[in-house]
Amino acid sequence: MQIQSEHSRGVILLSALAALSIMLAACTEPTPPAPPPLEIAVVEAIRQDADITLDLVGQTRGSVDIPIRARVQGFLESLEFEEGRPVTKGQLLYTIDPAPFRSKVVEAEGRVAEARTMLANSKADLERIRPLAEMNAVSQQDLDGAEARYEAAIGNLQAASAQQEQAEIELSYTRILAPIEGVIGISKAEVGEFVGAAPNAVVLNYVSRNDPIRVRFSINERDYLRLARLFVERREELGENAAGERKQGLELILADGTVHPYEGEIIATDAAINPTTGTFTMEADFANPDGLVLAGQFARVRGVMERRENAILIPLRAISELQGIFRVFVVGEDGAVELRVVELGPQVGNLRIVESGLEAGERVAVEGLLRLRNGATVIPKVVDLASLDADAGQDEGS
Repeated sequence: MQIQSEHSRGVILLSALAALSIMLAACTEPTPPAPPPLEIAVVEAIRQDADITLDLVGQTRGSVDIPIRARVQGFLESLEFEEGRPVTKGQLLYTIDPAPFRSKVVEAEGRVAEARTMLANSKADLERIRPLAEMNAVSQQDLDGAEARYEAAIGNLQAASAQQEQAEIELSYTRILAPIEGVIGISKAEVGEFVGAAPNAVVLNYVSRNDPIRVRFSINERDYLRLARLFVERREELGENAAGERKQGLELILADGTVHPYEGEIIATDAAINPTTGTFTMEADFANPDGLVLAGQFARVRGVMERRENAILIPLRAISELQGIFRVFVVGEDGAVELRVVELGPQVGNLRIVESGLEAGERVAVEGLLRLRNGATVIPKVVDLASLDADAGQDEGS
């Protein structure tokens, strides 16, 4: 028993010594090195003149859009044009069966002939009775009757002539001509259909003039006030030349993001702000000689609202917001990070104007904003704005 006890104490002692040696070894192991500073992309705040623009969503339409209507009822006899092709003013577009209208003209011509005959007879009677009345050979009542019949015959001839003219006008409506030069669309009626009365087609087609192309858009009340004040200032600056200065330098951005190569001008505005929507409707014309832009497309109209000289600009991706407060991480030459509150102005493309809180040439971080902290140290990697814009374009395309 004594031998077993001594053996147990020896085992315990050895275990304690082993644990102690492990603890001592752990205490003497070197501390792992701190992670290296983050490499963060930064850009320099630039100072340059900036145009503050306003983008407004609109829809294109022909500068002139005229509906082609069937003004008389009848069966469509022919289509004399190619759909979607240009047409000239006065070109024959449709014909409606003219037979019923020709018969009306013939009938009206017969009534005119009859009225002329009655007028001739009444005139002869009056010329015969008037001398007799002067000799008291007939009564005054006979003379009055002859004069009344003559005046009635004149009225009948006028009415018959008007009916003939109306019948000829209706006959002319069976030949539908292009009212303007432009492009005609797809016909809403086919040959053989009865047209001119609901539920059949009344409006057969549209002819649109697409050069210039017109864009209708609406702006809210606040933007309208800014735009109106800008026009007033320009008119005051131009003085006597204001009447000749109409170009506003508007740009048309198409659905694929490309800019139409021709500038536009505002040519029409609404008379008042719509009280229901709170918007003001305007229309602008853009030259469209190649016919690229068609009516019915959605597009954006962009106009310069203000020009800021020597503005400080930074990329949008450098800005973070917390409860309405805008902040940027300024990175010094030594890599020290400073969280700074800035006051921002309008957006200019992918950049934002800084009103206060930052100077031109200072570097701001444009990546890793969620990992940065005030007072941290990073390795700044300077990039230029052009590469940022290219990356943004790739992100949008993907």
